[in-house]
Amino acid sequence: MTPTLQKKQPVSTHCGIMLENIPDFDLDQTLNCGQCFRWDRQPDGSYIGISQNHSCHISQKGSTFYFEGTTLEEYENFWKDYFDLTRDYGKIKSLLSQNPVLRSACAYAPGIRVLRQEPWEALCSFIISQNNNVGRIKGIVARLCETFGDPLDGGYFSFPGPERLAELTPQDLAPLRCGFRARYIIDAAQKVASGQVDLESLKVLPLPQAREVLTAITGVGNKVADCALLYGCGRIECFPVDVWIKRAMERLFPKGLPKYMLPWAGIAQQYIFHYVRTCPGSLEG
Repeated sequence: MTPTLQKKQPVSTHCGIMLENIPDFDLDQTLNCGQCFRWDRQPDGSYIGISQNHSCHISQKGSTFYFEGTTLEEYENFWKDYFDLTRDYGKIKSLLSQNPVLRSACAYAPGIRVLRQEPWEALCSFIISQNNNVGRIKGIVARLCETFGDPLDGGYFSFPGPERLAELTPQDLAPLRCGFRARYIIDAAQKVASGQVDLESLKVLPLPQAREVLTAITGVGNKVADCALLYGCGRIECFPVDVWIKRAMERLFPKGLPKYMLPWAGIAQQYIFHYVRTCPGSLEG
């Protein structure tokens, strides 16, 4: 059973809402660990981001968070789940930290939470992420939204739905400068828009079957499929393996993850990924 937290009640302020005493959550660690691509850090340390057709300006002071311009209704109906604020990460980290490597990884970035993103947005973003760096991924995603999304207040743009992109050709995506990924994006959009790939069903299908559905999309292998399932479908048992994780597993977990970690493998993966990618010497343990 996934540990859950008691509900934290947001407080209305003159410019939005305030959340107090939120544990195990850090904006820098969560929004810069490679799981999302539509958040930008502001000079004052706050973040502005967009998910689907929602924009958010969020800042942090200790364990208190301020959502500027966000209503109580929008927080309850969208952002609370997006930031996974009902899951008890303290208990999960305590369980994972029985292993010395995970103990170090959790201590290195204890404020990481695995975001619960919209399935299509996650799938499309991680198709774009293939053989790419974060800066280029963010640029392609931004151009995709500006070109084919709907305008939102504040000069932002929504993430274009599969129905919109399914009408296009790879040549139409040339201005995005996404290269070979254009063909993959169009194929994914057409399969999702037609119902051949039912993203909502992936939240409950047995994992091998869910992977099989996604890998029927041109250019989607197991890594992108697992990213879409973990970040877009809430499948925290998924463990995406990229170059960094492969190296970490060979060096630190040659026999695989301990069995007791498997229900939270995706959360463990996020701690490991950030740790080995950004902490010098982490692969020497």
